[in-house]
Amino acid sequence: MERTKLKAVYFAGAGGIGMSSLIRYFLSKNISVAGYDRVSTELTERLNTEGAAIHYKDDVLLIPDLFREVKHTLVVYTPALPVDHQELAYFRSHHFEVIKRAEVLGQIINPMKSLCVSGTHGKTTTSSMLAHILKQSTVDCSAFLGGILKGYESNLMLSAKSDYVVAEADEFDRSFHRLTPYMAVITAVDPDHLDIYGTPEAYRKSFSYFTSLIKPGGCLLLHKGLDLDLQLQPTVTFYTYSGTTPADFYANNIRIGNGEIFFDFFTPFGNVADISLGVPVRINIENAVAALALASMCGVTPEEMREGMASFKGAHRRFDFRIKRDDFVLIDDYAHHPKEVSASVNSVRELYPGRKLTAVFQPHLYSRTKDFYEDFAKSLSQVDDLILLDIYPAREAPMPGVTSKLIYDATTLKKKTICTKDKLIDLLKKSNPDVLLMIGAGDISDMVEPVEKAFS
Repeated sequence: MERTKLKAVYFAGAGGIGMSSLIRYFLSKNISVAGYDRVSTELTERLNTEGAAIHYKDDVLLIPDLFREVKHTLVVYTPALPVDHQELAYFRSHHFEVIKRAEVLGQIINPMKSLCVSGTHGKTTTSSMLAHILKQSTVDCSAFLGGILKGYESNLMLSAKSDYVVAEADEFDRSFHRLTPYMAVITAVDPDHLDIYGTPEAYRKSFSYFTSLIKPGGCLLLHKGLDLDLQLQPTVTFYTYSGTTPADFYANNIRIGNGEIFFDFFTPFGNVADISLGVPVRINIENAVAALALASMCGVTPEEMREGMASFKGAHRRFDFRIKRDDFVLIDDYAHHPKEVSASVNSVRELYPGRKLTAVFQPHLYSRTKDFYEDFAKSLSQVDDLILLDIYPAREAPMPGVTSKLIYDATTLKKKTICTKDKLIDLLKKSNPDVLLMIGAGDISDMVEPVEKAFS
């Protein structure tokens, strides 16, 4: 379809964080937007108030008349939808243009100088840091983010003057193979999404192929120590980065104390002293190094780097402090991979040594739980008191024998419980937590605000 003729875009699976930034993009272009999602959430309701028309029942009759015009309507879908989705079947049988979210994102950002952040974990924080630093500088940028950025209260940024655009390059369903980055970051390649890739080797190969898509004259920034068969074009520059160990870009002279983290930023082009982390947790040091590295190569000055990083407030649900008192701390985190969970727990331990740490964890996907339950158990055995919620299925049907009890049985903790969401607050009140960490990528997010209110 010629985009000049586009009048309406219908989103099947409108509530996903990646879909929502595209919804906001088309609304900004004064194009009508409607769509479906399985449940109403705070995000979908926000989108409705911004001008979208999202409903929550898979019913062809609920598709507005404007979105039944084949010549002027684009249909965007997420691969997380079930194969028997009725609305999607309607659009396909009536010969609408139906394409995946990743393809639409590629059509928008590939003509620009796209700065794409990929990897098993760290994508949202790194891309959010980079977008904020660029936005606060004279360079400026647009951005399609995987989290709602504090201070902006959106996952979309638009610029009328900058050709730079920051985006997450999501490996799920090989979505990032639709992108042709100008600069790319790979943060980690710990196996994930094995329901899609089958083997860890196939997962890593997808990142290798991603490196072949970087535009001539661009660059790749790779976390030091990653085992990847790079497929770079001859004119693509290659750099490494690290949180603390020497690399092309890394942090040195790290100072942690009084709730603050400072470090010096070492680069091949000169060093920048006294960077202050706006969200001062150790796991953010290497994310900051990656963001600062790309920002510096885009022309951000040392002073703009300092100001941008110090004023970064973080993204919602990424090590998000909800309560911070002397007698009680509540932290909300999106971690859903064993290494992310371990990093989150270790960061809390470093911030609050000697204090009782209670974790509420909701496993995400049956397949991920089956593949990694022993690793999850190892990561979660580092806390003092563990509460496990039922698995959040997302796009999956239940698997026989795969429940949260797999993780429960494999942990070495004495104090552990399996709990339903409706009984969580009562259980927490009885356990009297000191430092409470709520972890997961599913609808555990719906429980954060009620828990916050219960302990405020």
